[in-house]
Parts: sequence; structure tokens; C-alpha cells
Amino acid sequence: MKRLLPVHGKRFASFAAAAAVAAGTLAATAAPASAAVTLPPQAAGFDYQIGGAYTPPSGVQIVSRDVSAAPASGKYNICYLNAFQAQEGQDGDWPSDLLLRDSNGNKVVDPDWKETLLDLRTADKRTRVAAKVGSWIDTCASKGYQAIEPDNYDSYSRSKNLLTTTHAQEYIKLLAAHAHSKNLAIAQKNTPELAGNRVANGLDFAVTEECGEYEECADYAGPFDNRVVDVEYTASGMSKACPEWKSKISIVRRDLYVVPQGSSGYVRKTC
Repeated sequence: MKRLLPVHGKRFASFAAAAAVAAGTLAATAAPASAAVTLPPQAAGFDYQIGGAYTPPSGVQIVSRDVSAAPASGKYNICYLNAFQAQEGQDGDWPSDLLLRDSNGNKVVDPDWKETLLDLRTADKRTRVAAKVGSWIDTCASKGYQAIEPDNYDSYSRSKNLLTTTHAQEYIKLLAAHAHSKNLAIAQKNTPELAGNRVANGLDFAVTEECGEYEECADYAGPFDNRVVDVEYTASGMSKACPEWKSKISIVRRDLYVVPQGSSGYVRKTC
């Protein structure tokens, strides 16, 4: 779902991903999670740190951080990747033909985050994009993360009807296969309308933003068997999420820009 505020993925994270493109191609279909994949604990203490890493507060068992950061010692660590859009100002890191363009040749840009969408319309382009993102997945694995969080799964909703749910799902299957080959679990980020397809797409758990505020927690909890980590950004969202879901899924409230502890504007609250 496209939020009224641009909270579907906080890319104030630094996201200094590996530049090398992974060698070879990725599998065409998503492999099921292997025995070596570790899933996040259910209804565990969670902290969303993609805007900057800091020592996890007491009681936190799950931490999500940007790929540029080191994982938190002794925690279940989720590695954040901007997998469906180019970082603002970094279009040059991508081959020109992998940037989505409209019929006039103009780049299609996320209006909130000023990020150019990646072109996933053909199998060849999906494979090439997935190879580059696959090198970032390799970085997550080498750093010791247990899972990845590929953001902007819902970019098709901002694509001027150039991308479809089929394009998104065929692409995320490539990422899932590669993540599983590295013994990493893979999250579905938001996009409740596709949660029912999570097995076919090879997705293991969900990372959601404001499932309480938008009354979507059940849309994820059912398909993902309560393996859901949710970040809320308002007191209203917490008041909706906590009574029904605090004993079933992981919930935290953070400030909109997910700044590190000690920074101006920092907010972190639990149920």
C-alpha cells in the first residue's frame, strides 16, 4: 500500500552496498527455505535501525539494519536492501536500460523518495537487476545477518502502470532463491495484497510498516503464521496494534526517520 506519508521504506539509511555484480545468473524460481535458514522469533522484542545503528535496548531480540552496517551481536539480524528502486542520486550505478522509463523516455521516479524505479519488465532485465542485488545479499551473508529485507516490493504501484504484480513476484523469486542459497531468510516488505502468494514467491516472514494503523496486521499474520515484525510511527498505530497483536507478532514504535538513539527526534516505544 502506498502510504499518505512516505513511510513504506525509510531510505535515510546510508545504504553503501557492494558495487560488484554477482557472477553468473540466479535461479528462475524461488527455492523453499532450507533447514539452514533461521526464521525470526515470534512476538519478540524488535528494533528498527535502518536509519543508523546503535546498541539495541534491553529486551530486543530482532534488529533490522542497513546493509552498510554491521549486525548487532547476539541478536536476530535483518539486512535492509533497497531492491526495487535506485537510491536517490545513484542512477549512475545502474545500466541506463535498467532504469524504468515511460513512453517518452523519461525516468519513472518515486514521487516521495525521488528514486528511479528499476525496470523489471523482461526476464533478462529481472535477471540482471537480481544479479546486482545478489551481490548485496552476499554482503549481508558475509557480515553474519540471518535475513534480508528487500524494500519497495510495491514499486509497481508507483510505476505509471508500467510494472505489474507479476513482474514484482517473478523478480522477488530470484532474490528469494539467492538468499536461501546463502542460508538467509527473506522478508516480504509491506504489500499485503501479495501476502497470500508468499509460499510460491519463496518468502519466509513479513516486515511491515503501520499494519496496526492501517488495520492490515491480520493480512500478514495469517499467511506468515504470525512471523511478522511491525514498525508503527504514531501513537494511534500503537493503540490499534498492541491490544490484539502484541502477544502474536513483534511490534515497535519508531520515529518517522528512524534516527539513532541520542539523535534529535529519536522515538522508540513498545507495547
